[in-house]
Amino acid sequence: MFDIPTVDDILKGLTTDVYFLRTEEILKKCNINKKITMEVAQKGMPKGYPFGLFTGLYNVLKLLEDKPVDVYAIPEGNVFFENIPVMTIVGNYLNFGIYETAILGFICHSSGITTKAAMCKIAAEDKIVLSFGARRVHPAISGMVDKYAYIGGCDGFSVVFAEKLIGKEASGTVPHALIIQVGDGLETMKLFDAYIDQNVKRIALVDTFGDERFEAIRVAEYLRDRLYGIRLDTPSSRRGNLKKIAEEIRWELDIRGFNHVKIFASGGLDEESIKDLKSVIDGFGVGTSISNAKVMDYSMDIVEIDGKPLSKKGKMSGFKYVYQCDKCLCQTYSIEKEAVLFCNCGEKMKMITRKVMENGKILINEDIDKIRERVISQFEGLKRFLT
Repeated sequence: MFDIPTVDDILKGLTTDVYFLRTEEILKKCNINKKITMEVAQKGMPKGYPFGLFTGLYNVLKLLEDKPVDVYAIPEGNVFFENIPVMTIVGNYLNFGIYETAILGFICHSSGITTKAAMCKIAAEDKIVLSFGARRVHPAISGMVDKYAYIGGCDGFSVVFAEKLIGKEASGTVPHALIIQVGDGLETMKLFDAYIDQNVKRIALVDTFGDERFEAIRVAEYLRDRLYGIRLDTPSSRRGNLKKIAEEIRWELDIRGFNHVKIFASGGLDEESIKDLKSVIDGFGVGTSISNAKVMDYSMDIVEIDGKPLSKKGKMSGFKYVYQCDKCLCQTYSIEKEAVLFCNCGEKMKMITRKVMENGKILINEDIDKIRERVISQFEGLKRFLT
């Protein structure tokens, strides 16, 4: 009804590209089922992306669970660069080849969202970043978008369904729709304050009808200490200079003793606008730029047949292990599992490729917050790639 494949559809291979079905048919009829090594790596980074963050691994592992394959990967949430193998699958082709489309779909989309969210959060530094992009995607993947935005460093998310995936409560203020029906911004916040649980922060939307500055003062003088913040979501056609508007509001609130009231902004924001606004804005609701982030263009290619190096032209053959410098995050790869490699900075590099599945058994168990912590722990090192 809603253009949504079921879990069973995915497991049956119904979301695959049709040529993989034809490949499978030919191989079966010719009794060909060779043991292959397939490598997943980024062919070229999207424009404006100096790095990527690898996510979606656990979905791949659940897809391949109980199938006779081994999987090797860099840690989920780890940074990667062009041509670095993020994941390698070893097994007889007919045991997993049909899933190539789904495997790439799981990691290409999620890695793109995580990376964009991280770039926004790095730009915001200590300011709040919330994922507000659910309305820009098919509802079937709205929870996925918020999950990987959260992993990428977003401090909160808006979709109720994502609470099941993340284990935390969704965030939200009031929409223009409520204010328009009530007829006034202050009256709306009076109702919000009266009926909504006191544990929910009072954040007033102040740009529906009147001037943002005077609406902010009206709400602050009524709610006083109960007001946590105000939000600006003014359409670009009526916005003017958003930074100047926010500076004026900040001044008028402060001279009246409302220094505790935070200012939030939403609507058409990305890492560049965050950099410009963060001197006066305390939190950002980022929607389309995260939910519509460029996907990572991973390819999945054969690099070995029956343990012997073989690949298509343009692709380096052979199983590769990824090595990383913990100091500056630079990476390289080697066919040696215990290679002694040094970064240009002089630090010894550490192998980060690990076996995450053996004969269909998942060997790792990390929760969302552990992966998110890994992402955030790299922010300081990633800043130099963004300057």
